Amino acid sequence: MDFDNLHQVLRNLYEDMIPLCGDMIGVAKGLAGLGALFYVAYRVWQALARAEPIDVFPLLRPFAIGLCILFFPTIVLGTINAVMSPIVRGTHSILETQTFDMEAYQLQKEELEYEARVREGKAWLVDDEAYDQKLKDLGIWDTPEIIGMWSERFSYDIKMWFRQVVRDLLELLFNAAALIIDTLRTFFLVVLSILGPVAFAFSVYDGFQATLTQWLARYISVYLWLPVSDLFSAVLARIQVLMLEADIKLLEDPNYIPDGSNGIYIVFMLIGIIGYFTVPTVANWIIQSGGMGSANHAINKTAGKAGSYAAGMAGGAAGNIGGRLVGR
Repeated sequence: MDFDNLHQVLRNLYEDMIPLCGDMIGVAKGLAGLGALFYVAYRVWQALARAEPIDVFPLLRPFAIGLCILFFPTIVLGTINAVMSPIVRGTHSILETQTFDMEAYQLQKEELEYEARVREGKAWLVDDEAYDQKLKDLGIWDTPEIIGMWSERFSYDIKMWFRQVVRDLLELLFNAAALIIDTLRTFFLVVLSILGPVAFAFSVYDGFQATLTQWLARYISVYLWLPVSDLFSAVLARIQVLMLEADIKLLEDPNYIPDGSNGIYIVFMLIGIIGYFTVPTVANWIIQSGGMGSANHAINKTAGKAGSYAAGMAGGAAGNIGGRLVGR
């Protein structure tokens, strides 16, 4: 499954849905016009009743909001996205740098592991060509050694297969968690964008002035989910780079024999699955937006269940396969 392609589909979906906010502009203009009428009439009547001069400047607020509604896709969304896009690009470049370093260290580690097997005299354990050549070099009188080689190779392959199955499962859940966050982000942004003109129109009415600031705060907070997610992924990638550096130092020791273990990697996959669902909470720390607490609570509760489910699946698979191996 190409998760990068799915994330690109979500970005294209957001861009395709943005023009639909134009369908709400007509409704919003009617609501805003009626609200502006009541807003101006009430203040003019109040000033006349008190025999006070009319302060014109506060009366310009409905007309300013009306202009924002009229040019909503261009002025509001274009401005906010243009201001926020450098943040997205900056955090994504940090992630790409850390990911590139991790891939380079991973290749170096694999090469050193092979060299360590060669020094051990068991290159055939990880190399099919070396295994076939070793079998060709042995004769009929070396049957016990052939059986021992086959048994050790089979045990090693089973162990690596099991670790790879658990690793693939957790990587799938890890990528699925990132996709869930991106999907929710896209959905929230689309809803806020399409109904944004209506929210602006209601902010003209007395008692709903906070609607405008709340809409802006929520839009920016949800928009920041992607940068926060990239920073979280960059932190995980950096941790893996540090672990790979430590493994490389061990492999450079001529007396060190690798065991092919990736338990620490699996643990950080579990941490990543749970950590991805804390992204909305962290974004809400940056831009405080009211009304997002219940949504964040639901997402965090889902994260706990997903982490427990992933750990249970990994543990269950380990016990099942371990029991079968012992039974043999």
